[in-house]
Amino acid sequence: MAKLGIKKGDRVVVIAGKDKGNEGEVLQVFPSKNRAIVDQINMVKKHTKATQDNPGGINDMPASIHISNLMLIDPKSGTATRVGRKLVDGKLVRYSKKSGEIIK
Repeated sequence: MAKLGIKKGDRVVVIAGKDKGNEGEVLQVFPSKNRAIVDQINMVKKHTKATQDNPGGINDMPASIHISNLMLIDPKSGTATRVGRKLVDGKLVRYSKKSGEIIK
């Protein structure tokens, strides 16, 4: 399985699909499916049954989106960038291909 360039907590921009151009924070990543859930992106309606705690109804929630439709936002320039990996002090770290800056 290939390593993904996107992690939980990253700021990403959508490059394809109905939410193209929108930005958000990655809430969850599913490496086995190559998908991620991004805050306020790919919103769908979820019908929930009422319980004692929850009144139920129709709620909006973000659905997963394919990793190939996301690009990381460069922390330096604020624009979309590809992600590379290189060895620094014996550790593999992610870096921005656009600015060359290491991504935490």
